[in-house]
Amino acid sequence: FRCVQQGDDENGKTGVSLSKDITDVAGRTVKKNIATLGPLILPLSEKLLFFVTFMGKKLFKDKIKHYYVPDFKLAIDHFCIHAGGRAVIDVLEKNLALAPIDVEASRSTLHRFGNTSSSSIWYELAYIEAKGRMKKGNKVWQIALGSGFKCNSAVWVALNNVKASTNS
Repeated sequence: FRCVQQGDDENGKTGVSLSKDITDVAGRTVKKNIATLGPLILPLSEKLLFFVTFMGKKLFKDKIKHYYVPDFKLAIDHFCIHAGGRAVIDVLEKNLALAPIDVEASRSTLHRFGNTSSSSIWYELAYIEAKGRMKKGNKVWQIALGSGFKCNSAVWVALNNVKASTNS
């Protein structure tokens, strides 16, 4: 897509440039990833609501403006969103109707470490564990972005309670 490129600047220094199209490309890539993951993790009620609005939009194009956005919080307890920048977190928070606490780990990781690329999701998982929020049976969704353009998701289930860290 040529939205992320490595090259030399006018002073001969090697760097990375991001095109203005990166947000559109990222949005399409994340949408495909979520559309693939959703049917695997969402409860039947959310799948049915999405299907009904999808079919309604096909049949009544002018009357239904938007598709139903499934409530991923019915399937996921914790979210680790790629901390590549505030805008990435903001968009996913808005589009998935997440609460501030749902993106707290992502925002804290971005604030403390900056853009650590896709490894940020592991810092975020450690943050959730250090706060003592991870309980047995909880599900955590890690979603990361990369150049190329890639979007990867992993959903993990906690096998045990994780005690809050005394050092954090």
